[in-house]
Amino acid sequence: MGDQINKNRLFYASCIALIVTSMTFAIRARLETVFGSDFGLTSEELGFAFGPAFWGFTVAMVIGGPLVDIFGMKKIMWLAFIGHLAGILVTILATDFITLFIGTLLVGLGNGMVEAACNPLVATMYPREKTKMLNRFHVWFPGGIVIGSVVAYLVMDVMNLGWQILVGILFIPLIIYGYLFFGQNMPKTERVQMGVSTADMWKAIITPLFILMGFCMLLTASTELATNQRISSLLVETGVSAILVLAFINGIMALGRAFAGPVVHKLSNSGVLLFSAIFSCLGLLWLSYAQGAMTFAAAGVFAIGICYFWPTMLGFVAENVPESGALGLSVMGGLGMLSASIVLPVMGVFMDLDMAGGQILRLMAYLPGLLIFIFLGIYLWSKKQKGRVVKQQTETAA
Repeated sequence: MGDQINKNRLFYASCIALIVTSMTFAIRARLETVFGSDFGLTSEELGFAFGPAFWGFTVAMVIGGPLVDIFGMKKIMWLAFIGHLAGILVTILATDFITLFIGTLLVGLGNGMVEAACNPLVATMYPREKTKMLNRFHVWFPGGIVIGSVVAYLVMDVMNLGWQILVGILFIPLIIYGYLFFGQNMPKTERVQMGVSTADMWKAIITPLFILMGFCMLLTASTELATNQRISSLLVETGVSAILVLAFINGIMALGRAFAGPVVHKLSNSGVLLFSAIFSCLGLLWLSYAQGAMTFAAAGVFAIGICYFWPTMLGFVAENVPESGALGLSVMGGLGMLSASIVLPVMGVFMDLDMAGGQILRLMAYLPGLLIFIFLGIYLWSKKQKGRVVKQQTETAA
């Protein structure tokens, strides 16, 4: 990579860019009921207005993934910066469904470009510690949600300031990550360094293992993102502040990801995914019945479950299908966000039909419930594959 590449600065810049991405999720979660009353939108309409944050993210990642190899990660990061800048401005000026939709779309495109560039950047800079460093990088998705949730609580609930001020606070981390990336050289992607052709990269994403993991990404991401995005409506009858529950969930997730190394080493990627599915399912079921202080306890179990989903899914693909390169990571992340854009309006329909939040949470529990069986199969397969490798190595040594 050379002395000209400052890995620490690039890693910190990537983390702050991810903070901007995740703060937008927390701020939207807090403003869901505000936008509904101020703009006169139904829960279903809000689901569609917030949808571009997810499918716009998908479009940006799927397009940005291949472009990372062609134009380099630096140019993609500046596209992310422009998307964030324009999206924040439009959202502050929003007055109805259309302007809110456009602002959310621009932010979603910026968010997707961050993931499209930063995931392969981290994987490339730390080739021997991909899952560990991707988890450390993704500390700042829940970390940013904690920051955004606390800021939202202070600005809206304590100081009673306007929602436009809350959105405008996003300019602070935006300027910081723009400054940190400015003038920095970035490495070529790992796929380019390996000499894997573009044709082989595309072939890698249609292998059975990649397709299966892509399907699982739809379920893991919906479990995490859709639930957290509509937390205000889902927990309205629990008697606690939903935004503080959101901060609590993401605080646990941030701590878990910060110390992901020993967990992944102990359980393996597939073991972590199985563990996550079990706790996610149990957490959602408990959360659907919890009231008062017990809501935080149930939310804690749910947080432990979803903590490692996203980065470990990316790490599993990066380690088991490395030929897929930046495109593979982008497709995985894009599928995750796409699933949330589909589930959000569906949840909105149930809400407009006056279905209680607890009932919706129990329906959501079916997603990790299915994943338990899939990840159990993957865990047993991975264990068998590892056994074969060890046996071959032993026979070769003999």
